[in-house]
Amino acid sequence: MKKILFTVLALISSSHAWANQPKNWQLGFQDSASQGMTEIVSFHNDILLPIIIAISVFVLFLMIYVCIRFRESKNPNPSKTTHNVAVEVLWTLIPCLILIVMAVPSFKILYKQDTIPKADITVKAIGYQWYWGYEYPDENIIFESYMIKEDELKENQPRLLTVDNEVVVPVNKVVKVLITANDVLHAWALPSFGVKRDAVPGRINETWFKAEKVGTYYGQCSELCGIQHAFMPITVRVVTDEEYATWLAEAKMKFAKEPIKKNEYKKLASK
Repeated sequence: MKKILFTVLALISSSHAWANQPKNWQLGFQDSASQGMTEIVSFHNDILLPIIIAISVFVLFLMIYVCIRFRESKNPNPSKTTHNVAVEVLWTLIPCLILIVMAVPSFKILYKQDTIPKADITVKAIGYQWYWGYEYPDENIIFESYMIKEDELKENQPRLLTVDNEVVVPVNKVVKVLITANDVLHAWALPSFGVKRDAVPGRINETWFKAEKVGTYYGQCSELCGIQHAFMPITVRVVTDEEYATWLAEAKMKFAKEPIKKNEYKKLASK
């Protein structure tokens, strides 16, 4: 009985960990995993979508009405009216008001995203043709992240999204991401976090996120950068503080510019 229960829990845990990725025939956003993305989804669903639907329905109604009311059989002598002051004032003011209603909450979200709070962790992402390199400047860690080929994928690993070395961050911590490129324009994008910034050679752009859920999240390079642009996935694994401490100790042995001694591993893992 215990074995069956353990298997069921493992399957549930596994499905949760792999749930944060694009789905077949998906039309909406990926599930939100940060406050920033939650605000973006709310802005889209609660403000933009109703306005867009209302405008589309109104324009469709006008087109049908005009086609029926002013068809040739009903109006053999068409009107030669050139302008109407009231109508022109209305179709200028009303769109302006609609744009203001859309712009105010939009600017609030943009300004909030551009204001980076005090970071708990800093990660530097460098775009290359065609893979990502990562650095943890405060931890002296540097590694490269390549897409795993389809014939090398393990069970439950998504095609074109799985990498050999994932970015690992702790849950509920502010992660500041420094983004640049080594050759051409790239873009570091993670839909579940509402994050997308261009990677420009010779320039460092900044963004941030605070993951609210443990799991594995996927993104891709979002700037056309050459023949293998579609093969630059981004994988971020969000873990608990304890798991992050363990990973950090292992990463310092594997990826550090100056690898730590083995007898220091237990000290780092216990912090």
